[in-house]
Amino acid sequence: MGRTIWFLTTNQGKVEEARDHVSGYGYDIQQLVVPGVELVEPQTDDLVTVAKAKIEQAVPHLPNPDDLLLVEDAGLFVQALHGFPGVYSAHALKTIECQGMIRLLSHLQSEDPVQEKKLRAAEFQAVAALWDGTTVHIGHGRCPGSIATTAMEGEGFGFDPVFIPADLDEHRQPLSPGDIGAFSAHGKTFGAMKMSEKHLYSHRRRALDDLMTVLSGLPGGVE
Repeated sequence: MGRTIWFLTTNQGKVEEARDHVSGYGYDIQQLVVPGVELVEPQTDDLVTVAKAKIEQAVPHLPNPDDLLLVEDAGLFVQALHGFPGVYSAHALKTIECQGMIRLLSHLQSEDPVQEKKLRAAEFQAVAALWDGTTVHIGHGRCPGSIATTAMEGEGFGFDPVFIPADLDEHRQPLSPGDIGAFSAHGKTFGAMKMSEKHLYSHRRRALDDLMTVLSGLPGGVE
């Protein structure tokens, strides 16, 4: 097993997603929880700034100073709400929950299903930040899609039950909401998908992929 990456999160679902993906690069993902310590997030609309602030606060709590530290920050950006909730997605989830998001967009309806998806367009954005002891490396990921009119529960977490990912082309790259691609969720939300299917679209997976690409270009990086 390769070097240990401590993933700072209280969400076990995020740990499983990261472990399933990054373990293929030879890293051992372990969850890092710091009891009694509440991380302070800067008041900003930039995911990278938030992730770096979390890393700075968490580094002193690493079990082993030679290990790596991973922080992932993500947000749901809804076009009709001018990007809200964005970096405040966790707070929005606690206050209005998934049903609140559906109610906020209840007036956006169309008899044309393609047009309705465009009206309800949204995207998940993710940043994966890795501290290697000296430098913070950043990976970016995004998943465009739309907000469903009905929540679909399952294995997902956060706003997954109300987010339908856009189709992907033959190269598994996301298309605009409403466009038909080679790969489709067929109206299912992230919440209704199995983890293996969600990985095909996941913004978190794309952020980790981007991060691994960044690391592979460094001296002694992963291959």
